[in-house]
Amino acid sequence: MSPTPDDEDVRLFRDAVRDVKPLARETPAASPRRPAPRARFSRADREAVLQESLNADPSDPVLASGEELVFHRPGVPTSILRKLRRGHYRVQAEIDLHGLTVAEAKPALREFIAHAQDRDIRCIRIIHGKGLRSGHRGPVLKSAVSAVLRRTGAVLAYVSARQVDGGTGAVYVLLSPWPAQSVP
Repeated sequence: MSPTPDDEDVRLFRDAVRDVKPLARETPAASPRRPAPRARFSRADREAVLQESLNADPSDPVLASGEELVFHRPGVPTSILRKLRRGHYRVQAEIDLHGLTVAEAKPALREFIAHAQDRDIRCIRIIHGKGLRSGHRGPVLKSAVSAVLRRTGAVLAYVSARQVDGGTGAVYVLLSPWPAQSVP
């Protein structure tokens, strides 16, 4: 025979829990569903890359990731280029193009330059990134930014930024105080 609790113990226990009400039973919360895996590159991304490569100007230089950008229009003194390179001009506005495609970055950059000229801004910084994650294509945005700047008549000069301002992942741009048309 198995031992049974003493009748007195049972009575005491029931008296102690007489006013206790059981908790409402809730169904356990469903564990969050994992999102379906997504392809890293969608069909639209692949088509955008193809379109960019088809629209690329063969005269645009292909740049290496750590390569410094240096450009100045004829007639711009090298002393101005030297001051720009050393960061002697105060950057009055900047745009960060990280995460944009070339198709998105080009019009954004053109609009930014036009807006800067409308506000009489002379020195801007453009952050294009170093292109370290662009793989074998190299720094795609860096090359596109360089091409747009060379074709924009309002641009007098540009150089890669000092290391503290982004190094080869950004450029200082000196804008003309006069309105200018795009260079063909």
